Order: sequence, then C-alpha cells, then structure tokens
Amino acid sequence: MGSHKDSTDVPSHPLDDLPTPATEAGREGLDALLADPGRAVVALDFDGTLAPIVPDPDQARAHPDAVPVLAALAPGLAAVAVVTGRPAATAVRYGGFAGVPGLEHLVVLGHYGAERWDAATGEVTAPAPDPGVAAARAELPDLLEKAGAGPGTWIEEKGRAVAVHTRRAADPQAAFEALRAPLSALAARHGLIVEPGRMVLELRPPGMDKGVALTEYVRAIGAGCVLYAGDDLGDLPAYAAVDELRAVGTPGLLVCSGSDEVTRLRERADLVVDGPAGVVGLLRALAARLG
Repeated sequence: MGSHKDSTDVPSHPLDDLPTPATEAGREGLDALLADPGRAVVALDFDGTLAPIVPDPDQARAHPDAVPVLAALAPGLAAVAVVTGRPAATAVRYGGFAGVPGLEHLVVLGHYGAERWDAATGEVTAPAPDPGVAAARAELPDLLEKAGAGPGTWIEEKGRAVAVHTRRAADPQAAFEALRAPLSALAARHGLIVEPGRMVLELRPPGMDKGVALTEYVRAIGAGCVLYAGDDLGDLPAYAAVDELRAVGTPGLLVCSGSDEVTRLRERADLVVDGPAGVVGLLRALAARLG
C-alpha cells in the first residue's frame, strides 16, 4: 500500500485532464478502474462531495453538473452508489437522481447503509427505526438549554438519527466543543453513538457506518475495484474499508473533496480535489476517458 503523503500533488494524467493520484496504491486503483471499468464501483458521499455545504442542510442540492456527469459515467461502470448519512429518499430528492437516463442502476445507501434506494424500482428498503433515537430526541431541547448552547444551535430530524448543528451559532466551534460531552452521555444512555461532522454532532444507532455499507455493497456485486470520494469525518470508515479491500487484492482510489474544515481526510487521501466542483471535474474526466 502506498504512502498517503503529499496527496495534494495532482498533476494531469497523460492524454487528458485526469489527475494522477499521489500514492502508489491510488495509482493502482485508478489504473484498475481504467483497465476494467465494467467491474468498477464509484461510490460518493453526498453533502460536501456531490453537494456544496450550506448553512441550512434542507437547502443542500447536488452541484448542477453532478447528475449529468454521473449519467455519462455510470453506463460504463459496474455501479455508482451514493453513500450518505441522510435518509435515502432525502438524498434522492436533493440530488435529483430519480428518473435520469443513464442512472437506471444508481443505488443510494442512506443512513450509513441502513436504508437503500434503487433507481431501478424507485423504492426504499429499510429496517424498523431504533427506539433510542426518539428517546434521545425527546431529551434534546432540555439538554441544549442546560448546556448553554445558545441561539443558532438547532436540531435536525433525520428519522433514523437526530443531529445537532452549530454552524449558525455565534461561535460555531465553541458550541460544537461544548456539546460533545453532554451529547455523548445522552447517546450512551439510549444505546446510540455520536458521529461528529462539520459543525454537526449526529446521534445514531451503532453497527452501521459508511465502511460497513461500502464493503457489503462492493462484495455483493463482486466489484473488481472501487473509487470512494468523501469530505468529512463520517467518511473515514469508508476510507478504512477501501484500505482493507486493497489489502486483500481489490484495488481502490481514495478521493478527498477538500475543505479547510476537515484535514484528516486530506491526509489519508490518494487524491485531493477542490470541493464538489473538483469531484465533478474528476468524474467528468473519467467519463471522457472511458467514453
């Protein structure tokens, strides 16, 4: 496995605008995808990767070029999957993924893989919600008041999870840090875990993460290689899953949708691009190369 150093060095791939990964493992992953795209999975986070981060998550929408580029790329691949902490139906709606020619086999793995939407059927499949989420949600208003979270801190209902956002607070980072301990204690009381993100702390059931979801999907379809792109701490399990797949002979490419808020993915990535626009540019270059 190659080193994860200097991953911001992205010279162009010969003959086109496809950037070259900075690690040996990443270059092997890209070469495998280009050599046999019909066995390749391209898996992508939604917020911060396909959609720009916005103050109100309900206003998030996919980059305007994301769906056309995915529709051009997908027919040449084994599969395209969107792996997100959002409910699957929400990601489909905000992404504009339904009914798009070329995306007939797109899969959205929502709630970290607890839900699955298939473009072929337009249906979401999912287990029953964890009762711990509703119990924790009921306690959140009092907890936020006692913690002195202040104006601008707000609760997002996510069905199978609940999240507390601090991006609108007067001091978003201070509010985020002040809430870590009390939210962790609340989660523990109800059998949940806390997933930190970009000015958000999410309470959700244990047992599923993006790494589990990605590994199960890649193995289920018998993929020969995988590209995963993400931007936030919740994507680290998917990065670890790609590393584990590479260790047993399945090439992979780790892409970071770069931001100034999260540096750990940048340090782990084989290739860093400039936010959702950079992800779209990479997908466009892949589609051109494979077309």
